[in-house]
Amino acid sequence: EEFKGTGNMELRLSRDAAEKRMWPAVDISASSTRHDELLMSSKHVGATTKMRRVLDAVGDEGKSKTVASLDLLLDRLTNFRTNADFLNEVAKSK
Repeated sequence: EEFKGTGNMELRLSRDAAEKRMWPAVDISASSTRHDELLMSSKHVGATTKMRRVLDAVGDEGKSKTVASLDLLLDRLTNFRTNADFLNEVAKSK
């Protein structure tokens, strides 16, 4: 609590994902950074925003929203050699 509001990044973990042995057990919707534009190109910032919107809309019967979105992301990431390749593909999609 003492440092709340002073950090540039917040990483939240998901108990649901960890219980399902999904690693990293990150709650993507609740995790963020204040300075995406300093970490990646503007094209990749846009792709990251688009990806987050898609993941926020994911829902699945019997799975928590966090587990469903993490499951989708991990599945998609396995199809790409690098994170940049993945973000380039997201940027191209509608």
